[in-house]
Parts: sequence; structure tokens; C-alpha cells
Amino acid sequence: AISKARSTPAASLSKRRRRKRLIILILELIILAALCTVAYGMLKLDMLDIKILDQEKLEVYRDTGPYTNIALFGLDSREGELEGGVQSDCIMIASINNETDDVKLVSVYRDTLLQLSDGAYGKANSAYNIGGPEEAISLLNRNFDLDIRNYVSVNFSALVDVIDALGGLEIDLTAEEAVYCNGYAFETAQVVGKDMQKIDEVAGTQLLDGVHAVGYARIRYTEGNDFKRTARQREVLQKTVDKAKKANLLTLNKIVDKVFPQISTSLSITDMLGFAANILNYNIVGTTGFPYAVTTSEDVRNHTGSYVVPIDFVGNVSQLHQNIFAEEWYEPSIKVKQIHDDIIYLTGVSENAQA
Repeated sequence: AISKARSTPAASLSKRRRRKRLIILILELIILAALCTVAYGMLKLDMLDIKILDQEKLEVYRDTGPYTNIALFGLDSREGELEGGVQSDCIMIASINNETDDVKLVSVYRDTLLQLSDGAYGKANSAYNIGGPEEAISLLNRNFDLDIRNYVSVNFSALVDVIDALGGLEIDLTAEEAVYCNGYAFETAQVVGKDMQKIDEVAGTQLLDGVHAVGYARIRYTEGNDFKRTARQREVLQKTVDKAKKANLLTLNKIVDKVFPQISTSLSITDMLGFAANILNYNIVGTTGFPYAVTTSEDVRNHTGSYVVPIDFVGNVSQLHQNIFAEEWYEPSIKVKQIHDDIIYLTGVSENAQA
């Protein structure tokens, strides 16, 4: 019989050592790759304009539990301003359910009559112009019983760049929207320094480039006016997010390099790395405009111009908390009740009015 060769103790020890060295090498490579990834991410995030907010000025009114609420501001900025002195053409609240990763978006109509920091009343979009993101966040917290502590601001030039990098968005247009889309796109192209080719002014689905998609989101003069405009804004944002989630790394890197310098935010680098790691799990499950019950008025006491007036402000805020946070037990604060009464006094519009 032929006996099998047996490994000597020395050979077995040498084999174990080689295996151990290989495992250590693999672990070192994994750690190195992770460090390089973090370093790359830090380098990209350093391109953002990060602003530390004075938390005492944010007027946080209540804890909304397992939700992270972030204010999103789209600025009608012609010179690239991001901190203040410009109107917030788009105001949204993004609410993230940290337990389910569901995201809900609420557009606040920019002409909504709300209480400003000095106790006076004005249009919602004036707060950013008066005091930048801190004032605008405070307006949302004060009027809606919220706990927003962070924001992201971007001018429409950045959105043009993102949509162009993604290859455009397919939007279903009415013939009227197509006409206005060309008009707004022409103005947008002039501001951002891009060429503009007219789209067909007919009803149907068309592939819109950046200037046309932003132009579409800015249309006000069709049926629905500003209420329809905010719906278009949410549609463009959702389609952009959906397409970005499917983009390759080369495209995403191009977007980051082009767009990050045009963004201002109070989110920390740790926050943003956490959001980035979970980005594919987030799903936008609901979008709506606020106020829900609403009318318009040019007859506001001691004010000039046209305003969006909430009908039954307390009822609107209660519905907001129910829709976003499922707060069946929500009890409006004294501040919200005071604003409710003030709006009725200023406008004569009571909870019994018809929209």
C-alpha cells in the first residue's frame, strides 16, 4: 500500500501564516478603498456652500418624532445669490420618515399670507428675501408648528445643469403649456447663458432639456395659476430624482462637479454622507400643495397686491400634520390659533368661505 504524505507541523504553520497574511491584506485593501471613498466624498462635499444656522432663531415649535424635515428653496437668483436678498420662487418641505425611508413633499404657495418674524403679515416668499434661510425656516416652523432645522437652497441654473446632464425629462404638455414653456425657456436660457431651441407648440409628451424643463416649472399663466405651477415644480423634481437614481457614476460625478458649487445648505457633511448612503432606498410617496383649502384676494387689510389666503388656517395646519406625520391627535399651538384669527381679521375670509 502506498501511504499518503502528511504535512509536517512546520508546513501547516507556514500555510496558516500565508492564509492569515492574505486575510490581513484583503482587510487592508477594503479599509483603504473605504477611506478613499470617504475622502472622495469629502472632497466633493467641500464644493458645497455649507452654512451653520443659529438654532435659536429657527423657532422650532414641536417635535415631529421619527421624521427629518428639510426646507427646500428654489431661488429666482439672477446673480447666483444663495443667502438672502432674493425671492424664494419655490418653497417646499421634504419630510423623510426615518423608519420607512418614505419621503413626502409639500409645496407652500409663495404668495400665501403668513406671519413674519416681526408679527406683521406678508407673502411666504418674502421671508427668504428679508433674512435668508434662517428667516424662511422660521416662517415655516412658526406658521405650521414644525421642527425644521436644516435647508437646501439652489438657483434654477443648477436645476438646468442637472436635467441636461441626465439627458432631459419627458413631460406631457398641453398646447398652452408648450407655448408658455418656450417663453419661459427663452428667459431662462438668457439668464444661465445657454442656447435655446423652441419645442413644438402642440399637446403631447416631449423630451425637455434643462432650460425648457425649468421653464415648464415656472409657468404661472395657465389654468390653475400658481397652484398648478407648484404641481409642475413637484413633477419636475420627482422626475429628476427618479432619473438620477438610474444614472451611472460618470453622469452623477458630472452632476456633482457642475451643481454642488451652486448649492447652499446647513446639512453637515455627516448628514449628507448618511443621506447619500441611503439614497436608493428613499421613495417619494406623496406630493401636495399647501394650503389645501384656499382662495385668492386683493382685498387684504393694509396690504396691496394679490394674496393666497388659507380658508380655516387651523384646519389647514391640522391636515398638514395628519397627511405628513399621521398625527390624528395633533393640537394646534397658541401661535397657530392666533395666526388663524389674524388671517380672518385681515382678509374677512372665515372657515365657512368657499374656495
